[in-house]
Amino acid sequence: MPHDLFDNLPADPPPSGGTSSSAMKRIDWLRQEIRRHDYLYYVKDRPEISDGEYDRLFRELSELESAHPDLVTVDSPTQRVGAPPLDELGKVRHERPMLSLDSIVDLADVLAFDQRMKRELEIQQIEYTVEPKFDGLSVELVYEQGRLVRGSTRGDGTIGEDVTVNLRTIRSLPLHLRLVSSPPAHLAVRGEVYMKLDDFHALNRTITERGDEAFANPRNAAAGSLRQLDSHITATRPLVITCYEAMAISDEPPDSHWDELEALADWGLPIPSHRRRCQTIEEVIAFHRETEQLRDDLPYEIDGLVVKVNRRDWQEQLGFKSRSPRWAIAFKFAPRKEITVVQDIVVSVGRTGTLTPVALLRPVEVGGVTISRATLHNADEVARKDIRVGDTVKVERAGDVIPAIAERIPVPGESRSDPFTMPDHCPVCGSAVGREGAYYYCTGQAGCVAQLKGAIEHFASKQALNIEGLGKKTVAQLVDQGLVNNLADLYRLTRNQLLPLEGFAEKSTTLLLDAIQQSKNVSLDRFLMGLGIRQVGQHIAKILAKEFGTLDAIMYADEARLQAVKEIGPEISASLVSYFREDSNRRVIDQLRSLGLVIEERPVSYSTGPLPLAGKTFVFTGGLDGYSRDDAKRLVETQGGAVTSSVSKHTSYVVVGHDPGSKLDQAKKLGVTVLSEQEFTDLINR
Repeated sequence: MPHDLFDNLPADPPPSGGTSSSAMKRIDWLRQEIRRHDYLYYVKDRPEISDGEYDRLFRELSELESAHPDLVTVDSPTQRVGAPPLDELGKVRHERPMLSLDSIVDLADVLAFDQRMKRELEIQQIEYTVEPKFDGLSVELVYEQGRLVRGSTRGDGTIGEDVTVNLRTIRSLPLHLRLVSSPPAHLAVRGEVYMKLDDFHALNRTITERGDEAFANPRNAAAGSLRQLDSHITATRPLVITCYEAMAISDEPPDSHWDELEALADWGLPIPSHRRRCQTIEEVIAFHRETEQLRDDLPYEIDGLVVKVNRRDWQEQLGFKSRSPRWAIAFKFAPRKEITVVQDIVVSVGRTGTLTPVALLRPVEVGGVTISRATLHNADEVARKDIRVGDTVKVERAGDVIPAIAERIPVPGESRSDPFTMPDHCPVCGSAVGREGAYYYCTGQAGCVAQLKGAIEHFASKQALNIEGLGKKTVAQLVDQGLVNNLADLYRLTRNQLLPLEGFAEKSTTLLLDAIQQSKNVSLDRFLMGLGIRQVGQHIAKILAKEFGTLDAIMYADEARLQAVKEIGPEISASLVSYFREDSNRRVIDQLRSLGLVIEERPVSYSTGPLPLAGKTFVFTGGLDGYSRDDAKRLVETQGGAVTSSVSKHTSYVVVGHDPGSKLDQAKKLGVTVLSEQEFTDLINR
């Protein structure tokens, strides 16, 4: 068993450098010194050295291990950076079932719990240990001979997922127990992985600014981070852990839960600092009331307190129910409702570069959903409502879906922060910020990572190139790994580049590459839609394709020519000219063509008169065998017709597939011509 130097480090540390033997002594000393400072920082909360001095020790250890790779051990403090990505998380059977807790909110239920304990134990007074109910992800940790050998999620309580490599990246989790305190040879511990609120807001700020979907609350952030297949990602997330129960122990366990927590701390494990030993249930209730008042000042999110009968022999006598212990309850806080505090205002960069102010909120429950962010729409809206960081606000779900701030709630005597102002430069790429009316936008275009990710997602969407399998998560990986730097790079992707990515195996790689190849033949309107030009959506793209017929005709049209087209005004024409004037955009289009992308074009002849279906209106109902609904709609529109969603007396044709809906009955009632799929095909071909 390796020796432990937490409490008996030599007065004079061994010198650095020299032979392999002296290097080993120096490495061993550095590891123990770093572990000691981790213990002082994370468990005792009394650091002895500055962050800079700690970093110096860590840097020296890293350099020595790089020079002597044969001396690296799995429990070295340097081995927290992550391991190679996993194909999937393995399954682990827990040493003892990880049960849940019965939750109560009402005071009467707490008193009833106390009475039940006294009745079953046949005593008059019970001592309780009370500790925070962390809002995180429950895990099991297994130590053998003082070394962390396995860590797993709770799962279904009996079998969880093996997340050992991810847990090793958490700085507050000791990879090696303090052997000087004589920990048991075998120890299984239950703990909670979570994020501190400041770290959570900083993470959400970064995610929101780059245009990605922020985490709803700290618990989701912790769970998503810990269950990553790539532990390098977990290592970048600010996770912490607190331990609160010995689930299995090879030695004689302590007599009480309070003593058990103290033993865990002596062995180097972080335990709840905000806890209390209460002699009566009245003391428990008082501590609960006190903690609820302090709740907003705590550095982490809790949703109540856990109340446990302190004596272990009494716990054993009380026993367990099928899913929870009889001797413990979760004494929950009342949920926060609608009123919350603006923790920060950040600027999110969207697909077209539009900058949107977003309020990051202290999590609050609105309509049964936990809300931690709300849109502020634009700078004018922020100014009109006068929303600032630190303000107390009322949150509502607009249309019962999108969270928004309804109003600021004035607080007597409050000292408010400065008014919010939009940035001069993009928070993601640093490019200058332009303005159109009430909206600000980044001028960096594809050089902005946030815009690039959004542009690729949009390009691959169903209404554009329809590349199945190219969702937000995959796009983020492709951009972050430097595999895709513009739209054309999608068509350069190889099997060897995709296979190492999280979530990719042989089948999924083949499917994505096939989908990319199948997208190489695309109609002009879909391609225009996919380019993501500001002001050019699906409808305008169809108008442009119908009017000009070819991409080159659109690219070289000036504003006057564009504005001659019905529904094309000054803003749209200016946006088109600006987009196609940009050399980088032209280069990407040229690259797409050279990589085999074929745009289905229809040169326009203005002497041929109206298109064959001009003035005709179609409605589709039921499933079609030979066409997707989008393809059928495109065929009608390329011949001058229009497609609507409802039947009226002005409808020309109702096309009926299998399992038609009520639109068929409506067509018959109004006397509208009904076409089968074959009749529709014949009409299109004519």
